[in-house]
Amino acid sequence: MLTRSARRGARTHRPGAVPYLFMLPATVLFVTMLALPIGYTGYLSLRRIKVTGLGLGRGSHREVFAGGFNYRAAVSDSALWAGWGRVLVYGTLVLVVMLGLALLFALLMDSARARLTRFARVSIFLPYAVPGVIATVLWGFLYLPTVSPISDALSTLHLPKVDFLGAHVLPSMANVAVWGGTGFNMIVLYTALRAVPPELYEAATVDGASEVQIALRVKIPLLMPAIILTTVFSIIATLQVFTEPMTLRPLTNSIGWTWSPLMKVYRDAFVNNNIYGAAATAVIIAVVALVLSFGFLRLVRDRAFGEAS
Repeated sequence: MLTRSARRGARTHRPGAVPYLFMLPATVLFVTMLALPIGYTGYLSLRRIKVTGLGLGRGSHREVFAGGFNYRAAVSDSALWAGWGRVLVYGTLVLVVMLGLALLFALLMDSARARLTRFARVSIFLPYAVPGVIATVLWGFLYLPTVSPISDALSTLHLPKVDFLGAHVLPSMANVAVWGGTGFNMIVLYTALRAVPPELYEAATVDGASEVQIALRVKIPLLMPAIILTTVFSIIATLQVFTEPMTLRPLTNSIGWTWSPLMKVYRDAFVNNNIYGAAATAVIIAVVALVLSFGFLRLVRDRAFGEAS
């Protein structure tokens, strides 16, 4: 039996509704900004407009249940599959180059011989602070043959000009993403390196390991969780590529309305006024991103979290 004072103390230390009050703003934001839009998109993907008669007069256009009609139409659209193909090549270029450079820069700055590391970190990270639209516009002018200093330099050196916005538009677009994303991933990897106990490096040095051997056999294995984290985020970002092709589109004829799956969603919703088909395509994109990211995590789960797959 608890005494009266003990019961009073137990009542005093009960949290009550205070934690839920602190959680309320985040819960409201999650529901209004994420859960409801996702639910509404799923709802729209199952609807369509049915036209009766000649399509004239009040009530001739009615919203009805469509079942899987919009999904079948989206999956059977060759433009969507062509967009996925371009995004696959684009994502491969971005992931390999961007994460490779980020890892290289992080290892170089963590080296004992590195100098001016603070200036280097700021310089490499600075492009990430530039908004994507502005960065794409800047690179777009650098790519334009009439105003590009790159084309002028190639002409001065009597080298063949590169058609950045024509035949090479895909690597040109990947370059914008690499330029903007390398700094962020470098900071993530460098921060993970700074958390490694220096005793490990000292032990490797005593055993006769060089800087390169320490990087390959000590640092990179310890960085695997951070590398996997940045890879997952990069996969999700490349599947949602929209800013670069949409901003460069007015500068070239090589980028159509359906260059990427998200551009197709934009065209269906705001150009063709087919919001129901666009919603179905958006759901498919979300499912693909979810499957690929979680599938990748499952493949590397033992290295990322120390669990058996």
